[in-house]
Amino acid sequence: MKLVFAIVNGDDSQAVSKAMMNAGFFATKLASTGSFLSAGNTTFLTCVEDQRVDEVISIIREKSHKRKQFVPSNMGNGVDFPVEVEVGGATVFVTDVERFEKL
Repeated sequence: MKLVFAIVNGDDSQAVSKAMMNAGFFATKLASTGSFLSAGNTTFLTCVEDQRVDEVISIIREKSHKRKQFVPSNMGNGVDFPVEVEVGGATVFVTDVERFEKL
């Protein structure tokens, strides 16, 4: 068994959740916030059989999109100007699970 942690942009959260459910994956969703832009994310935790890890990652990859966004930047002289940065996508961690019980 593996535990998949997927940190997904808030804009993609609903699409990821729906696709995972349609494929038979059950996940716990946690609200989270990124430190760079303080933007809302959703962290999915799902426990899957080893042979299904690539399947769940494929769903997350398909439904999580990178996009460009303008954010204010301060040059230190009190003047703010917009800077384009890439946001979105997903960050995924996979760890071994010694024991899993659904009670």
